[in-house]
Amino acid sequence: MQTIIFDVDDTLYDQALSFHRTFQKLIDSDKTYEQLDQIYRKSRKYSEILFDQSEKGEISIKDWQIGRITKAFEDFGIQIDEEEAVRFDQEYKEEQRKISLFPEIKQLLTELKQQGKQLAILTNGEESHQALKIAQLQLDKWIRKDHIFISGTHGIAKPKREIFDIVAAEINSIPEQTVYIGDSFEKDVVGAKQAGWQAIWMNHRNRSIPANSPYKPDEEFHHAKELLDFFQS
Repeated sequence: MQTIIFDVDDTLYDQALSFHRTFQKLIDSDKTYEQLDQIYRKSRKYSEILFDQSEKGEISIKDWQIGRITKAFEDFGIQIDEEEAVRFDQEYKEEQRKISLFPEIKQLLTELKQQGKQLAILTNGEESHQALKIAQLQLDKWIRKDHIFISGTHGIAKPKREIFDIVAAEINSIPEQTVYIGDSFEKDVVGAKQAGWQAIWMNHRNRSIPANSPYKPDEEFHHAKELLDFFQS
């Protein structure tokens, strides 16, 4: 594993916390963590579906960003109008300005850099928004800026093999010696395996592998500490 490449959202930090805080502030402060997490998971599901549509030019970025909220809420009987959805999205982004790395990830990045591993980032999303999160997480302490790749910059998103091939070519990595770490089975594990990379699934949301999938991760972990322990061993 000479080259180690990370996803960002829900891999390096807990993206759900920003959603939970926004929901408690704007919608309902009385729901339990479990109830909030169910709504968050739905929003992520719709986010992936609508993101793909926005990448194809079928809907606007705004439709993707507020649609993931309204559709998730509808599934739980919560009705909000477009203006309220826009406000939720804006507040959600503000909360994401407060994100921080899992402590174990910070330690892992430090140790991998000290070992001379080649490190990189590959994340889906709109360029400026993802760049803000990358800056907030201070990832340039460990990862060169020319080793940070955002799908919105290239107009190609995971799990398409092309974006993985672009990264490999730009940083001169050998697919068989490259490992990708991400939380999405469909975007991260499938995409990496199609590109000939090794794939580690950071499955801390305890999702299941689709029954009909021909792909499997090389490793699966449910907590950042497990990931750290794996590399230390």
